[in-house]
Amino acid sequence: MKILPYQPDQSGLAYSVGTTLDRFIKLKQSDFPFASGELSQLLRDIALAAKIVNRETTRAGLSNIGGAFGQVNVQGEEQQKLDVIANIRFMRALSKGGEVCAIVSEEEDSVIDLQNSSGKYVVAIDPLDGSSNIDVNISIGTIFSIYRRKTPAGSPIQREDIMQAGTEQVAAGYVLYGSSTMLVYTTGCGVNGFTYEQSLGEFFLSHPNIQAPKNGEIYSVNEGSQKEWEEGMKAYVDQCKDRRYSARYIGSLVADFHRNLLKGGIYLYPATHKNPSGKLRLLYEANALALIAEQAGAMATDGCNRILEIQPTTLHQRTPLLIGSSEMVQEAEAFMNCPAEKPTS
Repeated sequence: MKILPYQPDQSGLAYSVGTTLDRFIKLKQSDFPFASGELSQLLRDIALAAKIVNRETTRAGLSNIGGAFGQVNVQGEEQQKLDVIANIRFMRALSKGGEVCAIVSEEEDSVIDLQNSSGKYVVAIDPLDGSSNIDVNISIGTIFSIYRRKTPAGSPIQREDIMQAGTEQVAAGYVLYGSSTMLVYTTGCGVNGFTYEQSLGEFFLSHPNIQAPKNGEIYSVNEGSQKEWEEGMKAYVDQCKDRRYSARYIGSLVADFHRNLLKGGIYLYPATHKNPSGKLRLLYEANALALIAEQAGAMATDGCNRILEIQPTTLHQRTPLLIGSSEMVQEAEAFMNCPAEKPTS
């Protein structure tokens, strides 16, 4: 009997399919010895729900699940059918694993207590960002933040478990449903992106160690609201135009952020006279993308303050957002009319 050592086939027929998300998570699990595998399983649960939502979005036009659902969510926004479906899918996935004790969702008025007595994590999620683009087949996404609960496992959920600053996130990510479906996430040790291979049903590492360009020539903002902006924002956008920067605005936060993260640019959703506190939600939109941005070498601010240091006071708290290439964000901040710092005592 002959025994031969394994030698990988180097022929053109034996191309590598790459590293799966599951294998990557296992390889990185040693970075979090305190987690005992729960965080890794939680990321897998999110990936599974993302696959299901991806399936639903790709066949929305064929199965009559596009269009409005006929209800308004807590934000005062008309829910789309896929908003509701995505919320259900992620709720189910996160409740099954046992790692999560509570969920904050854009589609829910209150904190959802999953009554998992051993759950160590709180998840804040926007199940389907950019839902107004569903019916016209434009990229949409999912955004999620993961926090470690403050109170002991098994005790009732407390306010301090939910109202955590972005600096307390143990992981954050987004899923982009577009020409290809991507899952991008960070656990505080860099940012990695995975592309979904539909025929195999797996996410494969396609964008390792993402680093955002420090500068760029793209600005993303809804200029239809320009008359409502403060003068500093108007001046900064005028400067972008004077420099012949490219205006690129899709209207899906995940898609706009993803493009600028890879190519270099700035995304702006400033305060307006009508919405002086901004419109994007701090807990499950801004915080997640801010952590990813900083881990990739970019920046995120509300115009005056670092997003990750803002202490939330309400569940669906809103914030202005300037996020993207670090030099562009710093320059934009210089145009803002920020209050003077209080003198130290």
